[in-house]
Amino acid sequence: MSDAPRVRAHLFISGRVQGVFYRAATAEQARRRGLAGWVRNLFDGRVEAVFEGSRAGVEAMIEWCRQGPPHARVDEVQVEMGTPEGLASFEVRSSA
Repeated sequence: MSDAPRVRAHLFISGRVQGVFYRAATAEQARRRGLAGWVRNLFDGRVEAVFEGSRAGVEAMIEWCRQGPPHARVDEVQVEMGTPEGLASFEVRSSA
């Protein structure tokens, strides 16, 4: 891992984002970019995700989330930047 500063983004994604493999595709994309974090469905129909890693990697994931996988329809992505917590891997979490 490089010495570049890590950043953290906390996202809430709205639209048709459950039942369309959004979480699995997000995890695959995040791992490809070397990011740590997690993704989960929320009971209100949104998807919540956290990404930690390089600024370029995190920004690329935010942009990817605005489109999502082929069968998704993303209406809105809320992004909150924060302080990295030192997450080491990327996981798909159960619904919250």
